[in-house]
This record gives sequence, C-alpha cells and structure tokens, in this order.
Amino acid sequence: MSDTRDRIYRHIESHPGIHFRKLTRTLDLATGQVQYHLARLDRVDSESVNGRTHYYAASFDRWERHAIAFLRRETARDVLVTLIEREATSPGEVADHLDIARSTLEHHLDGLVEYDIVAKRRHEGRVTLALCRPESTVELLAAVDPTAPDRLSDRFTRLLDRLFESGYSNN
Repeated sequence: MSDTRDRIYRHIESHPGIHFRKLTRTLDLATGQVQYHLARLDRVDSESVNGRTHYYAASFDRWERHAIAFLRRETARDVLVTLIEREATSPGEVADHLDIARSTLEHHLDGLVEYDIVAKRRHEGRVTLALCRPESTVELLAAVDPTAPDRLSDRFTRLLDRLFESGYSNN
C-alpha cells in the first residue's frame, strides 16, 4: 500500500465518520488524489447522510455508520445525550431542555428516526422519544466529537431559530 493510501486509511480509522472535505483539508491532499486512493481502499466504507459522505473503517456496521454521522453534528448529539439521560421523554421536553425550536428538533429527529437511532412512539395521543439502541449509542458517543464547522453550523441554526421565534423580522 502506498504511503498516501496508508495515511488516508489511518486517519479514517482514527476519525470515524469524517467527511470528504475535512479529510482532504486535514491531510492537505488534493481532491483527486484522495478520490483515487479511496477508490482503492477496500477496508473503507462510506455512507451519505443528509447530503454529506462520511468515511469509516469497514469494521463499523451500517447502523453504527449512520449513528456516528449524527453524533458528529452538535444538535443531533445533544438530542441523543438528552435521551440517554432521560430515557423516554416527549419532544417538547427535549426541545425545552436544549433550548431549541421544535422545528429544529423535528429536523434532526427526521434523520434519527429514519435510520432507527431514535424511536418515536405514539400512545394515547402522546409522543415519546427513546433511543433504539441505548448501549450502542453510549459506546459510539465516547468515540466521536463533532467538528468545529459542524458545531458552528448548528449554533447558527439555533440562533436563527431564536430570532424567528422571538418575532424578529427585517421588514
């Protein structure tokens, strides 16, 4: 294996769920160079989640790859941590606890529910959220930190939500 290919693999292995642009920037490699080597790495899997392609060592199963992609996003991560702490709870309680708009919570829940990371249960007109695989989520949480750009993007979204909720308008 070439030194460059080995370097790419080691970085993916130590940063599961890294997305393509971050990989090229961090390793200071050209886009085409990284694409070339990724195509030849059979020990690497990729998943596209919410418009971003994330890379993983082949040891992660499909559910773990999706969960890691969400754990790299600060708000989704905060939702999952809240569900670890509170177990089953209502969406309103999660949104209030995180001080986010319900629309922001629902945006993140759409993907979390779609990929079976969070279960949304309805019983007698009440909606409850719970983790589908709590033990696995806790294990992955320890292995993944959201990147600075992901945190800034989530914080910007939260700021906009607060402005719109407070009735701010440019008119």
